[in-house]
Amino acid sequence: MSIMRVREWIKYSVVICLLGMAVGVSAQGSYIKQPMACELGVQAGCGYYVGDATPHIFMNVREAYGVHFRYKFTKRWAIQAKLSGQRIVGPEYDMQGHKLGSNWSTRTYNLDAMAEFNFFRFGSHNKYDKRIRPYTPYIFIGLGMSLYNDIVVSDESHELTAAGYIPLGFGFKWKFHDRVGLNIAWQHNIYMSDDIEGQGSLNNKHHLNGWNWMNCDVTGMLTVGLVVEFVKVHKKCLMCDY
Repeated sequence: MSIMRVREWIKYSVVICLLGMAVGVSAQGSYIKQPMACELGVQAGCGYYVGDATPHIFMNVREAYGVHFRYKFTKRWAIQAKLSGQRIVGPEYDMQGHKLGSNWSTRTYNLDAMAEFNFFRFGSHNKYDKRIRPYTPYIFIGLGMSLYNDIVVSDESHELTAAGYIPLGFGFKWKFHDRVGLNIAWQHNIYMSDDIEGQGSLNNKHHLNGWNWMNCDVTGMLTVGLVVEFVKVHKKCLMCDY
C-alpha cells in the first residue's frame, strides 16, 4: 500500500472520529433527564381554627409548619405522608356562654396520609413531550390523626387528646430546577370531634355550629414549602418480554 493511500485512510479515520464525537456530544445535549420518584419537603405558613368559638376562616391566625415525604407513581398521581403542627387561638367563654376577656390556645401535632392528583403532567421540561410541564395545580384528600392540648389558659397546659380528621385541599407545584421545587398548599382538616377548644361550654354536641352542618371542628393551614427530589425512576425494558 502506497504512502499516499495510507495518508488518505488516516485522514478519513480522523474525519469519522470527529463526526462520531460531534454526534455523541449532540446526543448527550438532547438527553432527557431521568425523573425522580421520591421527594422530601418542608413548609411554613399560617393556620386557623373554625368552630364554636371562631365562625370564619383566617380569624386569630397563628403559625403552622411541617415536613413531608411524597412518592410519585406517575406524573399525575402521588401519595404524601406529612407531619405538621400549628397553634390555634379563640376567645374564652364561661359555662353560660358569655365571652370572657381572655383567649384559649391549643397546639396540634398532626400526621397525614393523602392521595394527590395533578391537573397537568408534572415533571422536568421534555422537548419530546409538550404535555409535561414544570408546574401544575393539584388536589388532595386522605386521613389524619391529631394530638392536641386539652386547653392552655394562662400558661397552664393539660394532657394531650387524640382525634381523627379528614385532610383535604388544593395547591400549586412549581419545579424551578431538575430536583428542587416550590409547593403552595391550602389544607383543611375536618375533625371527627367537637372538643378541640377544650372548653365544656363550646362542646356543642347536640346543636349545629352555625353553617357547620357536620357539627365538628375544622382547622386550616396555608403554607409555602421547598421540596427536593431523589431516587431515580427505574427505566422500563421494552424488549424484555420479547
